[in-house]
Amino acid sequence: MALSIRKLHSSFGGEVGPIDLMKVVDEGELAEIRNAMDDYAVLVFRDQHFDNDEQAAFAERLDGQLHTKTGTATLQKNRFDNEAISDISNVDAEGHLLDANDRKRLFGLANRLWHADASFQNPAGRYSMLSARIVPPVPADTQFADMRAAYDALSDEMKARLAGLKVHHSIAYSRQRLGFALSEEEEAKLEGAYHPLIRSFPGSGRKSLYLASHASMIVDWPVPEGRMLLQELVEHATQPQFVFSHRWRVGDLVIWDNRTTMHRATAFDDKTYVRDMRRVTTLDVDRAERSKVA
Repeated sequence: MALSIRKLHSSFGGEVGPIDLMKVVDEGELAEIRNAMDDYAVLVFRDQHFDNDEQAAFAERLDGQLHTKTGTATLQKNRFDNEAISDISNVDAEGHLLDANDRKRLFGLANRLWHADASFQNPAGRYSMLSARIVPPVPADTQFADMRAAYDALSDEMKARLAGLKVHHSIAYSRQRLGFALSEEEEAKLEGAYHPLIRSFPGSGRKSLYLASHASMIVDWPVPEGRMLLQELVEHATQPQFVFSHRWRVGDLVIWDNRTTMHRATAFDDKTYVRDMRRVTTLDVDRAERSKVA
């Protein structure tokens, strides 16, 4: 198999030509998709009409064990009774639009902040794969930012300043930024995780910024100073030259690498139109180590 890929942005992102991912089972074909992910960081596949089990099975074939502690799964069971399937939607278990004050809806509003999936966990998220089941008749895009290109564009002085820094990531922090109230019991479950601010990838020789809305503080820095720097870096990384938007169609499957990109949902009238998306995210561990992760 030779993938046909149309570039979507000058530095990253590609739309893959016709392919049925449910039939991709050969290791050579899967390796070709992984190699394309290393190059493009975001891949768009059209006309992939998965059900939940099929989507999860493809993700496991491509990248191994699935994450079960992302998004609302950290607080409550989702409507699929499968914590590996993240419910990225504005509907309840019966498919009805959520009330404006519904707690699930308010929790999900933070998806409009730039973020990397499961960066608040250890292991964090590697690949996310989002499947469009119902798409509004109005724009409800997802934007992506290339964190490798953003790192490359930093001054040598800034790169030296950032080298070796570690950051605490917390989903409680990203939600509380918007005023979402967590109980003491919920907050106790959301301790967060620590990750390097700069990720290195020996295979390509490239480096990437690793931060976004879950990034709550820089270790051993005064909290206000650390948050100011993190905000400056997010603003740098989300300049137009590092960003593209994906306009969804039913049947789209978009895969992105959380280690090298940030993403965010864009606003639409979610009290009028249904948007039903299903996401799976793989664990960010070496393939040789994946069988050892509980």
